[in-house]
Amino acid sequence: MTSPRDPSSPAGPGRSGADANDGAGSGGDGLGSGDDTAGAGGDGGSGGETAGQRRSGLRNPAGAVRGLGAGTLGLEALVLLLAIQPIRVVGGERSGAAVAVIVLLAVAAVALAGMMRRPWAWHAGTVLQGALLLAGLLHWSLLALGIIFALVWGYALHVRRVILGR
Repeated sequence: MTSPRDPSSPAGPGRSGADANDGAGSGGDGLGSGDDTAGAGGDGGSGGETAGQRRSGLRNPAGAVRGLGAGTLGLEALVLLLAIQPIRVVGGERSGAAVAVIVLLAVAAVALAGMMRRPWAWHAGTVLQGALLLAGLLHWSLLALGIIFALVWGYALHVRRVILGR
């Protein structure tokens, strides 16, 4: 006979057979959400919301927003590094300086992606977008990338403001 705390029991460790299916209302994955404030159907919007529940529906909204910022900066670093070869081939007399600036900006983007827990990293990411726009003075394609990533960063800031309210 197995006890409720026994890991070999069908209900799993720390769960009795009676509460093993309490996550069935949230899609049947058996994981449950940890709070029973959603309605009887488990759809999250059927009346059982409390005042403390986040409107985004995310379990960790700050982590999700940090992930968005880090992903944006990581993608920017990748695109910048991929832009080295075309700029080197067709860059003209300023291609060496453009490549150096690209490497510097890519390293800064990766470093900032790893520091998104710090509140100043969002401001530094905005400064990075401005620096990429200024790098457009070296080559027009850097200006194009600066415009694209400034728009993407602006959207990430908008999503951050909507989800976190800051």
